[in-house]
Amino acid sequence: MLDHEALERMIDDDVGLVAMTWVPTNGGLVNPAQEVGNIARKHGVPYLLDACQAAGQMPIDVKALGCDFLSATGRKFLRGPRGTGFLFVAERWLEDLEPVTIDHFAAPWTARDQYTLRDDARRFETWENSYALRMGLGAAVDYADRIGIHVIEQRVRALAARCREKLSRLDRVIVRDLGEEPCGIVSFSADGVEPKTICAKLSDSGYVIGASATASTRLDSERRALPTLLRISPHYYNSEQEVDAAVDQIEALLS
Repeated sequence: MLDHEALERMIDDDVGLVAMTWVPTNGGLVNPAQEVGNIARKHGVPYLLDACQAAGQMPIDVKALGCDFLSATGRKFLRGPRGTGFLFVAERWLEDLEPVTIDHFAAPWTARDQYTLRDDARRFETWENSYALRMGLGAAVDYADRIGIHVIEQRVRALAARCREKLSRLDRVIVRDLGEEPCGIVSFSADGVEPKTICAKLSDSGYVIGASATASTRLDSERRALPTLLRISPHYYNSEQEVDAAVDQIEALLS
């Protein structure tokens, strides 16, 4: 877990941006996003928060988090279409930031030799986009809102905790999650069977799990000398029985 006290000791006049991943790809970790935001705000340093794995499984309040920028994808816990996402930019930064690329949507052609960037957040959008995918993302957000993000978080954490507890009983399995309150990502390694084989066998039985190789999380993987990790990410629509059955399938493959 990120040490926010150490972070504050490191901040000096040379620090131009604090950037952090709220929930890493594997490890179940939830970094102290709000504490980091408090530090960044105290020292007047802009704060960029990657919320890709957080969106859809826990509440996001940019004011409480104290972030100036927040990015997320739609396809993970939010259950939106692949190829969608969103970016929050605090209004006070709009006039100071120019997009990496522009077209005449983000920056209308206002004279033969001049363009003018839009004065709202849509300066970060482009003319070409998939309206169908955007509608899918909106539907996913509405769906989560109807259920209630606090309800979703409680359910996801409970199912993940159940999964960790059952996996920890297996002799050839090591649960690799970190943090005081792990999220809905359950990471583990299994001895003696290739991760791809386990994923494929569970898929054949109707249980979809993932694998996270070193190349996806190199800093964490190399620091902890991790093998390719398996990931189970239960969501609110899953049942306790499905979690139990998936773990039973893993146990059978290892026996």
